[in-house]
Amino acid sequence: MTSLETSPSEPIHNLPSDKQENRMSNAQSVQTARAVGANKPQAAQTEHVAEVLKVSTRSRPSAVAGAIAGVIRENGMAEVQSIGAGATNQAIKAVAIARSYLNEEGIDIICVPSFIDVAIDEEERTAIRLLIERR
Repeated sequence: MTSLETSPSEPIHNLPSDKQENRMSNAQSVQTARAVGANKPQAAQTEHVAEVLKVSTRSRPSAVAGAIAGVIRENGMAEVQSIGAGATNQAIKAVAIARSYLNEEGIDIICVPSFIDVAIDEEERTAIRLLIERR
């Protein structure tokens, strides 16, 4: 592993800024996120607790797909987050590849996209959130 790569099991608590995104090469994981536009009081908000995989433009779709498939096998649900067109493209390709991996085992998945707000360097950014669940 080079100094510019991080371990896929190493937790990251914020999505990468443009500078940080260039250093990411694989999916990064954290524990939870909240959907954008949730105007309900904090206690009434629905939060999905799932493994969160953060994808960058440089993430390898096959590596992310393997991570998605593993999380789905273990938890039945995974969450993928991306910022920007390139990262979102890699994330969508990873979901398609993960689906083929899981279909070999008789598992089918669905993907529900949404927007979320994330704080990066004390700034709010909008990310794409893909909630992936067993069908």
